[in-house]
Amino acid sequence: MEFQRSALRIFLGFLVVSLIPSTLARFVVEKNSLRVTSPESIKGTHDSAIGNFGIPQYGGSMAGVVVYPKENQKGCRDFDEFGISFKSKAGALPTFVLVDRGDCFFSLKVWNAQKAGASAVLVADDIEEALITMDTPQEDAATAKYIENITIPSALIEKSFGEKLKKEYKAGEMVNVNLDWREAVPHPDDRVEYELWTNSNDECGVKCDMLMEFVKDFKGAAQILEKGGYTQFTPHYITWYCPQAFTLSKQCKSQCINHGRYCAPDPEQDFSTGYEGKDVVLENLRQLCVFRVATETKKPWVWWDYVTDFQIRCPMKEKKYNKDCADSVIKSLGLDIKKIEKCMGDSNDDSENPVLKEEQDAQVGKGSRGDVTILPTLVVNNRQYRGKLAKGAVLKAICSGFEETTEPAVCLSSDVETNECLENNGGCWQDKAANLTACKDTFRGRVCECPLMDGVQFKGDGYTTCEGKLCAVALFASSLTGVKCGNV
Repeated sequence: MEFQRSALRIFLGFLVVSLIPSTLARFVVEKNSLRVTSPESIKGTHDSAIGNFGIPQYGGSMAGVVVYPKENQKGCRDFDEFGISFKSKAGALPTFVLVDRGDCFFSLKVWNAQKAGASAVLVADDIEEALITMDTPQEDAATAKYIENITIPSALIEKSFGEKLKKEYKAGEMVNVNLDWREAVPHPDDRVEYELWTNSNDECGVKCDMLMEFVKDFKGAAQILEKGGYTQFTPHYITWYCPQAFTLSKQCKSQCINHGRYCAPDPEQDFSTGYEGKDVVLENLRQLCVFRVATETKKPWVWWDYVTDFQIRCPMKEKKYNKDCADSVIKSLGLDIKKIEKCMGDSNDDSENPVLKEEQDAQVGKGSRGDVTILPTLVVNNRQYRGKLAKGAVLKAICSGFEETTEPAVCLSSDVETNECLENNGGCWQDKAANLTACKDTFRGRVCECPLMDGVQFKGDGYTTCEGKLCAVALFASSLTGVKCGNV
């Protein structure tokens, strides 16, 4: 058993390192500007690396005063243990806590400082090196509890710059700084182009759960922006390839399609049970083709409906992650199944799949974007977004990509209504005769939920069935439909 686990780790390692040829790999650290306004001796502008968690203030700036704690200087323990608070007094500038790198996760340092009242966190590197991106650890139940609740921005600064800040602070100087994200996302014109690198696998733990929640939550805003012509959205999916020497192995055959050309890790990391990596690759490919076919019909935003409905209706846990379930979602949205199947091609062919080949090529960084190596990754105007994948934060980043004065209403107000139930009833269940529908129109986009009528909650999946005893409606509609009291 231990040998099998070791073999799995080795093989998955091959998949990861095979993502991009080492000669081409280029990870770009996204930066924001940090300007010291006082004291005079260290006044000036410096680069800082945006943390890949929390909520950076894209499109804005934040002024504050730096505090370097006398104890718990690495921020790995709760500051309450030391009686330390960073809460700003009324009328005072926000507190930017400076902590040292080392001994614990970057995200834990920021979480501890946030709980103590910090408005932002600067992490000073402990070695002289080029700036790196502070990322989240592999989430488990313990880390997930605080990572998703980090709401303040953070940035890594170079060791030498950190030493200067500490020296002035210890000398009794008030160190004032300004964090600026206004140029973190370029805004060349009145349309924002953005892409989401995602995955259909719903069994990869906390990160998958957070991604799915974001897609559901952001769908309404995304569709409004796309329908109004304000944005051009493109979904992408990372695939790996199997090294030539392993293409005939059991592991490769279970995780790859097209003879090892396109692979994904086994969802359960267990080759003997459950779904296989190739199941994930096929669904990723299907979702790409859904987007292509929807785009051909001038409705690219239907992709958001498909992926959210598939997550709800076809989860792995319920053994519904399959073609039949996917086809039922496609049918409910009025998409052409045959066109989607033609786009997908034959997964058994010993040849390139044009759609997935484009995805592999797109993973390699071009221009200012850099390689995509983290899932999920959001790219806005060719810059990788850093921070929590949450509706408000992402919308702020996208809106900062518009040329000034061209921002759409969704950027200025959250009170935006959609009207997705008018067309095809949003793909939800309905009983036209009784004038009942499961389609509900919300700012988050349409949702399919069985209705509550006259105190009776209908039961069903909201997409194909809704049943409930509803005498009042039946009697009301009987003159027109002949409906009797009972199951509607």
